[in-house]
Amino acid sequence: MSRKQLVMYSRSYPCPYVHIAAALLDEYDIDVEEILIDRDQEAMQRVLDWTGFLSVPTLVVAEEGSTIPIEPPEYLEHGSSPRGINRGSIITEPNRQQLKMWLQQHGFINEHSIGIE
Repeated sequence: MSRKQLVMYSRSYPCPYVHIAAALLDEYDIDVEEILIDRDQEAMQRVLDWTGFLSVPTLVVAEEGSTIPIEPPEYLEHGSSPRGINRGSIITEPNRQQLKMWLQQHGFINEHSIGIE
């Protein structure tokens, strides 16, 4: 069985959702590989292909050593907002609770780490 890693597609300038995700990942001491889409054209195109927008953060469960989803993300209708939608191996612009539940689903935090807010 392959090991998983968390990848966060982000950008170099401030964004409220990136701040929320970074704070939560730091709070739970979760290792994450951050890729800045405003400095990496291929990464920018991947986020655009996955979400239909340049939405950050887009968090991805990847195989260790990879930066693409471990499995294809669930379908998102063209033009639909990806904000907060759990698409299996991807979540984009989640709030704290959405991100906590998604991280639990993928084994990055355990159920005892999740509180109701």
